[in-house]
Amino acid sequence: MKYGEKAIKEAKLEVWENPAKEKNYVVEITFPEFTCLCPRSGYPDFATIKIRYIPNEYIVELRSLKHYLNSYRDKYMTHEEATNKIYDDLKKILSPRFLEVTGDFNIRGGIKTTVKVSSEEE
Repeated sequence: MKYGEKAIKEAKLEVWENPAKEKNYVVEITFPEFTCLCPRSGYPDFATIKIRYIPNEYIVELRSLKHYLNSYRDKYMTHEEATNKIYDDLKKILSPRFLEVTGDFNIRGGIKTTVKVSSEEE
């Protein structure tokens, strides 16, 4: 197993202390290389995952986030399931003041899907 495969297999989200807890600032992260597998066909689904959050006590460590998002590449999940799982996992580990996760999936079979989960919608 190559080192990248090992890192992805062992992926775990990590946090760092927020360096500016007294401020409301927005962190925006874009991951244009997201893939998961269609649970019906097994074909890969490609997406850009966009994460926006206002930190509270913690910020997400970016290398761990990269490995975590790459760990979806062999999982059979709908667009909705993948986007909601990413949201739930980030909310649980960060407890941010605000969180929004958008899964902007590429066109497949003539259909374009965008899934957005936001703490404003709760």
